[in-house]
Amino acid sequence: MNVLDVENLTVEFPTRRGVLRALDHVSFSIAPGEVLGVVGESGAGKSLTGAAIIGLLEPPGRIGGGQVLLQGHRIDDLPYEKMRRIRGKQIGAIFQDPLTTLNPLYSVGRQLIETMQTHLPLSNADARLRAVRWLEDVGIPAAKQRIDAYPHEFSGGMRQRVVIALALCAEPRLVIADEPTTALDVSIQAQVIALLRRLTQERGLSVMLITHDMGVIAEAADRIAVMYAGRVVEIGGVAEVVRHPSHPYTVGLMGSIPVLDARVERLRQIEGAMPRLNAMPPGCPFNPRCPRTFDRCRDERPELMPARQTAAACWLYA
Repeated sequence: MNVLDVENLTVEFPTRRGVLRALDHVSFSIAPGEVLGVVGESGAGKSLTGAAIIGLLEPPGRIGGGQVLLQGHRIDDLPYEKMRRIRGKQIGAIFQDPLTTLNPLYSVGRQLIETMQTHLPLSNADARLRAVRWLEDVGIPAAKQRIDAYPHEFSGGMRQRVVIALALCAEPRLVIADEPTTALDVSIQAQVIALLRRLTQERGLSVMLITHDMGVIAEAADRIAVMYAGRVVEIGGVAEVVRHPSHPYTVGLMGSIPVLDARVERLRQIEGAMPRLNAMPPGCPFNPRCPRTFDRCRDERPELMPARQTAAACWLYA
């Protein structure tokens, strides 16, 4: 059984001029122990998908259709209190900026202990022991001495490690990691990704890794879902998507990554910009920017279909 199944998820924002659809029938699944990388330009709907899954949509955003299943049980229609109990215990979250996750008024140890005691039957002494062990697991040096330190006493990389410990300490089955390395320098990024990878293998965690950094995805993910304008346009194994992309948008994304073994005067780019929610073109949303568009692309919206070694929402493979 998959840890997560997202089926035709639709997210809407009501406005005075009508309802804007920000996510449009998004579907994917994550198996036990799998890391699914979700990539795309800013505004593609990556973070919104994560927020919808964990029930943290900002009003007036709302789920307008589809369903989210966690280990076979539907969670998108749960009351607030039930969903709050699931967050932390069954779904952990790692956000981009650790300072927005950590409470500056409490020591990191207290935050870990309170999180564990909220979800697990632990005494104060046991919870403190576990908190020290978690800080050691995520690579905090001298964890016994630093457990009573406050967030501002840690560097950016160390704070992000504390956030990872906080997301995992209640032993969830799934972790939503939203741009977990963006605020960190490159050497710390590599350490955090290696840490996430090790913890998924050791503990059988499933991870939804949201990022715009293809280097992070190639290093950490098992499969990639490429999003564009609120839709999944291609999904497949990391090697297949990176080396043999099928959708013209994915081809453009991969072509814009510099390579070390060739000298180029100018990086390739995808012409144009992503359409606004209130000006979505008919047919395939990528058709105004696509170099391979034809009549059907402008009239009909493609669904995901087999395309070489991946699945792509593109009429080239119909």
